[in-house]
Amino acid sequence: MPLRERFFDPSTVSLKICGVTTREDADQLVAMGVDALGVNFWPQSKRYLAPERAEWLRDLAGKILRVGVFVNEPAELPLRLIDEGYLDVVQLHGDETPEDAAALRDADVPFIKAVGVKTLKDLERASEYGARAILLDAHAPGIYGGTGEVFDWAVASDFRRQNPQLPILLAGGIVPANAGLAALTVQPAALDIASGAEISPGIKDFEKVRAFLSALHR
Repeated sequence: MPLRERFFDPSTVSLKICGVTTREDADQLVAMGVDALGVNFWPQSKRYLAPERAEWLRDLAGKILRVGVFVNEPAELPLRLIDEGYLDVVQLHGDETPEDAAALRDADVPFIKAVGVKTLKDLERASEYGARAILLDAHAPGIYGGTGEVFDWAVASDFRRQNPQLPILLAGGIVPANAGLAALTVQPAALDIASGAEISPGIKDFEKVRAFLSALHR
Protein backbone atom coordinates (compact mmCIF):
# COMPACT_ATOMS: atom_id res chain seq x y z
CA MET A 1 0.00 0.00 0.00
CA PRO A 2 1.41 3.46 -0.87
CA LEU A 3 2.72 5.55 2.04
CA ARG A 4 -0.08 8.08 1.89
CA GLU A 5 -2.89 5.55 1.73
CA ARG A 6 -1.36 3.49 4.55
CA PHE A 7 -1.06 6.58 6.75
CA PHE A 8 -4.71 7.55 6.33
CA ASP A 9 -6.00 3.98 6.61
CA PRO A 10 -8.12 3.91 9.80
CA SER A 11 -7.62 0.16 10.30
CA THR A 12 -4.25 0.85 11.97
CA VAL A 13 -2.98 3.80 14.01
CA SER A 14 -0.02 5.50 12.32
CA LEU A 15 2.49 7.82 14.00
CA LYS A 16 3.30 11.34 12.80
CA ILE A 17 6.12 13.25 14.47
CA CYS A 18 5.63 16.96 13.85
CA GLY A 19 7.96 19.93 14.16
CA VAL A 20 11.01 18.28 12.58
CA THR A 21 13.72 20.85 11.85
CA THR A 22 16.83 18.87 10.89
CA ARG A 23 17.83 16.32 8.28
CA GLU A 24 19.49 14.23 10.97
CA ASP A 25 16.28 13.89 12.98
CA ALA A 26 14.31 13.10 9.84
CA ASP A 27 16.74 10.34 8.86
CA GLN A 28 16.44 8.81 12.33
CA LEU A 29 12.64 8.83 12.10
CA VAL A 30 12.89 7.02 8.77
CA ALA A 31 15.27 4.45 10.26
CA MET A 32 12.86 3.82 13.15
CA GLY A 33 9.92 3.22 10.83
CA VAL A 34 7.86 6.29 11.77
CA ASP A 35 5.04 6.75 9.26
CA ALA A 36 5.08 10.53 8.77
CA LEU A 37 6.92 13.70 9.71
CA GLY A 38 5.64 17.24 9.85
CA VAL A 39 7.64 20.34 8.98
CA ASN A 40 6.33 23.70 10.19
CA PHE A 41 6.46 26.51 7.62
CA TRP A 42 4.77 29.09 9.86
CA PRO A 43 7.43 31.74 10.62
CA GLN A 44 6.16 32.41 14.15
CA SER A 45 6.45 28.79 15.23
CA LYS A 46 9.14 27.68 17.68
CA ARG A 47 9.67 24.82 15.23
CA TYR A 48 9.81 26.92 12.06
CA LEU A 49 11.89 25.70 9.15
CA ALA A 50 12.41 28.16 6.29
CA PRO A 51 11.57 26.64 2.90
CA GLU A 52 15.02 27.50 1.56
CA ARG A 53 16.53 25.29 4.30
CA ALA A 54 14.20 22.37 3.64
CA GLU A 55 15.62 20.97 0.40
CA TRP A 56 16.59 17.75 2.21
CA LEU A 57 12.89 16.87 2.26
CA ARG A 58 13.19 15.94 -1.41
CA ASP A 59 15.58 13.12 -0.57
CA LEU A 60 13.00 11.52 1.72
CA ALA A 61 10.44 10.92 -1.03
CA GLY A 62 9.04 7.41 -0.73
CA LYS A 63 10.72 6.80 2.64
CA ILE A 64 8.33 8.62 4.98
CA LEU A 65 5.21 10.71 4.43
CA ARG A 66 6.22 14.39 4.30
CA VAL A 67 3.63 16.82 5.67
CA GLY A 68 4.03 20.59 5.45
CA VAL A 69 2.28 22.62 8.14
CA PHE A 70 0.95 26.08 7.19
CA VAL A 71 -0.98 28.71 9.14
CA ASN A 72 -3.25 31.10 7.20
CA GLU A 73 -0.83 30.89 4.28
CA PRO A 74 -1.94 31.75 0.73
CA ALA A 75 -2.02 28.63 -1.43
CA GLU A 76 0.98 29.67 -3.54
CA LEU A 77 3.67 28.42 -1.14
CA PRO A 78 2.20 24.99 -0.28
CA LEU A 79 1.38 24.37 -3.94
CA ARG A 80 4.93 25.28 -4.93
CA LEU A 81 6.49 22.99 -2.34
CA ILE A 82 4.25 20.14 -3.48
CA ASP A 83 5.14 20.81 -7.12
CA GLU A 84 8.87 20.96 -6.37
CA GLY A 85 8.83 17.61 -4.58
CA TYR A 86 9.29 18.76 -0.98
CA LEU A 87 5.97 17.47 0.33
CA ASP A 88 3.36 14.76 -0.05
CA VAL A 89 0.57 16.35 2.01
CA VAL A 90 -0.35 19.86 3.17
CA GLN A 91 -1.64 20.57 6.68
CA LEU A 92 -3.73 23.70 7.27
CA HIS A 93 -3.31 24.64 10.91
CA GLY A 94 -4.80 28.12 11.08
CA ASP A 95 -8.20 29.76 10.70
CA GLU A 96 -8.67 28.63 7.12
CA THR A 97 -12.26 28.22 5.93
CA PRO A 98 -13.51 25.59 3.47
CA GLU A 99 -13.45 28.39 0.89
CA ASP A 100 -9.76 29.07 1.61
CA ALA A 101 -8.99 25.43 0.83
CA ALA A 102 -10.50 25.65 -2.66
CA ALA A 103 -7.12 26.10 -4.38
CA LEU A 104 -5.81 22.88 -2.83
CA ARG A 105 -8.98 20.99 -3.75
CA ASP A 106 -8.84 22.36 -7.32
CA ALA A 107 -5.21 21.24 -7.64
CA ASP A 108 -6.11 17.80 -6.26
CA VAL A 109 -3.55 18.23 -3.46
CA PRO A 110 -4.27 16.06 -0.42
CA PHE A 111 -4.51 18.10 2.73
CA ILE A 112 -5.23 17.78 6.44
CA LYS A 113 -7.30 20.42 8.22
CA ALA A 114 -6.54 20.96 11.90
CA VAL A 115 -9.46 21.97 14.12
CA GLY A 116 -9.32 23.09 17.75
CA VAL A 117 -11.91 21.12 19.69
CA LYS A 118 -13.88 21.86 22.82
CA THR A 119 -17.29 20.49 21.81
CA LEU A 120 -18.78 18.87 18.71
CA LYS A 121 -20.03 22.33 17.70
CA ASP A 122 -16.41 23.23 16.81
CA LEU A 123 -16.54 20.53 14.13
CA GLU A 124 -19.73 21.64 12.38
CA ARG A 125 -17.93 22.59 9.15
CA ALA A 126 -15.17 19.97 9.27
CA SER A 127 -16.66 17.80 6.55
CA GLU A 128 -17.01 20.80 4.20
CA TYR A 129 -13.27 21.22 3.63
CA GLY A 130 -12.85 18.27 1.30
CA ALA A 131 -9.79 17.37 3.39
CA ARG A 132 -8.10 13.99 3.21
CA ALA A 133 -8.28 13.94 7.03
CA ILE A 134 -9.20 16.16 9.97
CA LEU A 135 -6.70 16.72 12.78
CA LEU A 136 -8.35 17.21 16.16
CA ASP A 137 -6.41 19.25 18.71
CA ALA A 138 -7.15 21.17 21.90
CA HIS A 139 -9.18 24.35 21.46
CA ALA A 140 -6.81 27.33 21.82
CA PRO A 141 -7.97 30.44 19.91
CA GLY A 142 -5.05 32.39 18.45
CA ILE A 143 -2.51 29.69 19.32
CA TYR A 144 -1.34 27.72 16.30
CA GLY A 145 0.76 24.58 16.25
CA GLY A 146 -0.54 22.91 19.38
CA THR A 147 -0.72 23.60 23.10
CA GLY A 148 0.33 20.24 24.51
CA GLU A 149 -3.04 20.09 26.28
CA VAL A 150 -5.40 17.12 26.19
CA PHE A 151 -9.03 17.70 25.17
CA ASP A 152 -12.06 15.48 25.79
CA TRP A 153 -11.44 12.40 23.64
CA ALA A 154 -15.14 11.52 23.84
CA VAL A 155 -15.76 14.41 21.43
CA ALA A 156 -13.24 12.93 19.00
CA SER A 157 -14.86 9.50 19.29
CA ASP A 158 -18.30 10.97 18.63
CA PHE A 159 -17.01 12.82 15.57
CA ARG A 160 -15.36 9.68 14.22
CA ARG A 161 -18.58 7.68 14.63
CA GLN A 162 -20.59 10.40 12.90
CA ASN A 163 -18.07 10.68 10.02
CA PRO A 164 -16.81 7.14 9.41
CA GLN A 165 -15.61 8.03 5.92
CA LEU A 166 -13.32 10.84 7.14
CA PRO A 167 -10.01 9.78 8.75
CA ILE A 168 -9.02 11.71 11.85
CA LEU A 169 -5.65 12.47 13.39
CA LEU A 170 -5.48 12.99 17.13
CA ALA A 171 -3.18 15.57 18.75
CA GLY A 172 -2.94 17.47 22.01
CA GLY A 173 -1.07 16.40 25.12
CA ILE A 174 -0.33 12.87 23.91
CA VAL A 175 2.74 11.32 25.56
CA PRO A 176 4.01 7.73 25.57
CA ALA A 177 2.11 6.99 28.79
CA ASN A 178 -1.31 7.81 27.32
CA ALA A 179 -0.69 7.01 23.63
CA GLY A 180 -2.06 3.48 23.83
CA LEU A 181 -5.21 4.68 25.58
CA ALA A 182 -5.64 7.48 23.01
CA ALA A 183 -5.37 4.98 20.16
CA LEU A 184 -7.81 2.57 21.81
CA THR A 185 -10.34 5.21 22.86
CA VAL A 186 -10.53 7.27 19.67
CA GLN A 187 -9.28 4.80 17.03
CA PRO A 188 -7.78 7.57 14.89
CA ALA A 189 -5.91 6.99 11.66
CA ALA A 190 -2.85 8.52 13.33
CA LEU A 191 -1.47 10.14 16.43
CA ASP A 192 0.19 13.51 15.75
CA ILE A 193 2.98 14.27 18.20
CA ALA A 194 5.15 17.38 18.62
CA SER A 195 6.08 18.42 22.18
CA GLY A 196 5.47 14.86 23.45
CA ALA A 197 8.52 13.63 21.54
CA GLU A 198 11.00 16.45 22.05
CA ILE A 199 14.06 17.39 24.07
CA SER A 200 13.37 21.03 23.16
CA PRO A 201 11.21 22.66 20.46
CA GLY A 202 12.25 21.20 17.11
CA ILE A 203 14.76 18.69 18.55
CA LYS A 204 13.43 15.15 18.82
CA ASP A 205 13.82 12.72 21.72
CA PHE A 206 14.19 9.30 20.14
CA GLU A 207 13.69 7.39 23.36
CA LYS A 208 10.23 8.96 23.48
CA VAL A 209 9.67 8.18 19.80
CA ARG A 210 10.61 4.56 20.51
CA ALA A 211 8.16 4.54 23.43
CA PHE A 212 5.38 5.82 21.16
CA LEU A 213 6.06 3.07 18.66
CA SER A 214 6.00 0.52 21.47
CA ALA A 215 2.69 1.91 22.75
CA LEU A 216 1.25 1.37 19.29
CA HIS A 217 2.67 -2.19 19.28
CA ARG A 218 5.11 -1.43 16.50
